[in-house]
Amino acid sequence: MEQLKIIGGTPLTGEVRISGAKNAVLPILAATLLVPGETIIDNVPRLRDVHTFIKVLNAMGAKAAFTGEHQVTVDATDITNPEAPYELVKTMRASILVLGPLLARFGQGRVSLPGGCAIGARPVDQHIKGMQALGAHINIHEGYIEARGKLRGARFIMDVTTVTGTENLLMAAVLAEGTTILDAAACEPEVSDLAHCLNAMGAKISGIGTTTLTIEGVRALKPARYATLPDRIETGTHLIAAAITGGEITTRHTRADLLEAVLEKLEAAGALVERGPDYIRLDQRGRPLHAVSIRTAPFPAFPTDMQAQIMALNTVAQGTATVIETIFENRFMHVPELARMGADIAIEGHTATVRGVAKLSGAPVMATDLRASACLVLAALAAEGETTIDRIYHLDRGYDAIEKKLGAVGANIRRVRAEESL
Repeated sequence: MEQLKIIGGTPLTGEVRISGAKNAVLPILAATLLVPGETIIDNVPRLRDVHTFIKVLNAMGAKAAFTGEHQVTVDATDITNPEAPYELVKTMRASILVLGPLLARFGQGRVSLPGGCAIGARPVDQHIKGMQALGAHINIHEGYIEARGKLRGARFIMDVTTVTGTENLLMAAVLAEGTTILDAAACEPEVSDLAHCLNAMGAKISGIGTTTLTIEGVRALKPARYATLPDRIETGTHLIAAAITGGEITTRHTRADLLEAVLEKLEAAGALVERGPDYIRLDQRGRPLHAVSIRTAPFPAFPTDMQAQIMALNTVAQGTATVIETIFENRFMHVPELARMGADIAIEGHTATVRGVAKLSGAPVMATDLRASACLVLAALAAEGETTIDRIYHLDRGYDAIEKKLGAVGANIRRVRAEESL
């Protein structure tokens, strides 16, 4: 078991190169199942979830591997086993995304009900209802979703907007006979990135970036080469690292339009933010931090995946802020850990009230999910003394070598095995 040890109090300064978006590359990896032939994906982060997804593809008979530092090549010509087994799926909810492509291309698919972070109920009913609307026969048996049938275009209105549900149905519909219309679809940038990738493969998708997607079914897709968009959550996390330490960071190979709601909150907190064509610079030097209230909501509003990080910022800001979580009902698990470091946070229902304190103190803490682990890293960077963060395998699911990137801009951070700390 590995840990992070962080000694806080150093303002971070320098440049950070942002990796490709985890939440974009996973559905794009699933989309390779639609294509007989070799697909090349560029700007792929080296994350635990990416490696797991590559194992899922290989378990089905595909030939998938990193063929460059940030490049993955997938040859899905021969899929011999259209099933995503429990042993792999249990660690990563995104594995459900193979169901749509398998069903579309092969007329059948079998996927274990998914796992992932324990941040609340994330049902797959919209995936199932949507595929049934397209003509699939679905059976839930012994913990597996089993789907069969020839898909035909249909109109489907989502009861609840869901990112992975939209992505799964999008991939199912591209090879369906006729026209499919998805209403109340998610319009997150990662959904749009998948749609652009599918179009590069020969799909006919319109309405990209809106809540209504129209898909004209095609007979087959062709191999393509595609680069994923930059990770907006990694970008936001590093910008907050500069803000919470009173430093200055330039994030490179990123896009400001992907996280404007976060940038506006950082400006309200007192940061100087400069937006460039492929960079964002944040300067907090000599500028006091002010508490900022947020309410999470689907894109383009404030993302739930940045909620924990902005809460860390508020713990040492001047004033009081409310953080309202509307997406996941169990996403305040980082609060008791922040309290161990001296944070003043009260929770009532889906609202956390954060009163800024003069300083946090280093302490042993435990990560409970991916974004909570990033929150604890940020708090540790601002705290006096040393913080030890356990269960950082959560962090490795979504951040590519975060200790190396933060270390390069001045953080006192190192990864150790748990035995070294005894």
